[in-house]
Amino acid sequence: MAELSKEKTREIIARRVAKELKDGDLVNLGIGLPTEVANYIPEGVEVLLQSENGMVGMGPTPEKGKEDPNVTNAGGGLVTLLPGGVYFDSFTSFTIIRGGHVDATVLGALEVDQEGNLANWMVPGKLVPGMGGAMDLVVGAKLVIVAMEHTVKGAKKILKKCTLPLTAKNQVNMIVTEKGVMKVTDKGLELTEIFSTSSIEDIKASTDADLIINNPKEVDVDTL
Repeated sequence: MAELSKEKTREIIARRVAKELKDGDLVNLGIGLPTEVANYIPEGVEVLLQSENGMVGMGPTPEKGKEDPNVTNAGGGLVTLLPGGVYFDSFTSFTIIRGGHVDATVLGALEVDQEGNLANWMVPGKLVPGMGGAMDLVVGAKLVIVAMEHTVKGAKKILKKCTLPLTAKNQVNMIVTEKGVMKVTDKGLELTEIFSTSSIEDIKASTDADLIINNPKEVDVDTL
């Protein structure tokens, strides 16, 4: 398969994830790639984006020259605040999360497995800042979407069983990569969509998990 640029890879993932968001949803976007979902909310769909550092009504990345250094997401990236948006403290933010008020959360992952287990906070032997709010988000949100590149430097990230310390057990509902979409079901991990950037053979070769493959939908990424 043709190799995708980093930018195109991230765009494909963010565009597909954005299609899962429904009108009226309260959505939390994790740091890194998930923040780009805000740039691709479908026309006619209104969602409230929450940032765990204390914001509801977060908008897309600001235009060049219109950045406000005081308006950032949880990862410190510059964002905008839409009309009607509000700021609040971390206590209120986590009350929203832990109270089960978040409809969907989108996070990156170091590893995710066929049982819906997630590892996204620690690599043994490396200095990391901690798991942040991910542990609360994946348990508190109604829908948990992992948005990530399918592999990293050739290493598989979708496994039979996570090897890194877990953020949460059995909480992931959906995985979206540049190759396709997988859903965690009570029967296992089902491949539901194959993107035009990949093939069944390619996905099998780059996935360590056991995949349920039953007529997955073929999706042209140019239509996302």
